[in-house]
Amino acid sequence: MDSQHLQSPPVCVCVLCGLPAAGKSTLARTVTNLAAERGWRSTVMHYDELIPQYAFDVKVLEDNMQAQTEWKLYRQSLLQCIENFLRNPNVLSGPPDPSGINLEAWRRGVQTLLEQRVYSSADDNSSPILLLLDDNFYYPSMRYEVFQLARKYSLGFCQVFLDCSVESCTSRNSKRSHPLPTNLILEMAKRLEPPNPQKNTWEGNSITLNNSECLSEVDIRRWMELITHAFSNPLVQVQEENTEQKERDRVGCALSVVHQADQASRRLVSAAMKSARASPEQMRGLASELNQSKGRFLHDLRTHYVQERAAVEEEDIDVERVVTAAVAAFDREIQETLSRFLEK
Repeated sequence: MDSQHLQSPPVCVCVLCGLPAAGKSTLARTVTNLAAERGWRSTVMHYDELIPQYAFDVKVLEDNMQAQTEWKLYRQSLLQCIENFLRNPNVLSGPPDPSGINLEAWRRGVQTLLEQRVYSSADDNSSPILLLLDDNFYYPSMRYEVFQLARKYSLGFCQVFLDCSVESCTSRNSKRSHPLPTNLILEMAKRLEPPNPQKNTWEGNSITLNNSECLSEVDIRRWMELITHAFSNPLVQVQEENTEQKERDRVGCALSVVHQADQASRRLVSAAMKSARASPEQMRGLASELNQSKGRFLHDLRTHYVQERAAVEEEDIDVERVVTAAVAAFDREIQETLSRFLEK
């Protein structure tokens, strides 16, 4: 550990997760005001503002017909920007490898830190820093990446999950100047996995606050106590054992799951095409839509449900269970697509 790191101020990274329009951004402002009263420097990274909407557009690669977006690249680049900040909060530097990141995401992240004046002057570099990450963080793997960073630099870490009903979120969303599509919120609600300390021990420093209506002063006080506890109890670095073997096992498991799911999804697409009756042009359109759905399904399965989840849970994956559940979800999507097609 270098001398710069030893001289760094106390830092707490707080993950704020929940559905869109659950009230995360509003409450983040409340906490930053309370932080200022305690003499803490604070900054909020609003992922919705840092990741442009076009990053979510699906693009089908011609070489393998897989559906991909730039969304994950933006998240990874922001994470690298955050790590650069956590490495030494009092020094602003450029990306370590500009060729390996999305520079737009990096610049947006740095600009946020500059605008909120979290970088301190040389004679005031000891006051604690609270870094709030405002995002949906609906998969444990997304939150685990942040936990790993906090542990790597021995920082405080905590999580706050805003539990808000889908009805309340969609109602609030409809009143926004730029509302999200309702089906996006509904789909995210299906995939949302709140912090679960009983299952993931690394999520032990987490609380759930119900924000379907509004938070009470008691809720806010619990949140501040959680942050204070995280400041006082920074994470301890650990040595990963048998990292290479674990990675090989995860890759082998991923290949098995994706292979079985690929075979099953092909059969489902084929069956759906056989049940449809339309003109050749319409059938080509249906085939294109179903294949894009299959590409997204396999990509999502490969990343979130196999490799990342295996890394987070640090346990063996039940291949048959994962394949069965994933294929059942894809079958429902296929039937919905087919129903819309037949109605037309």
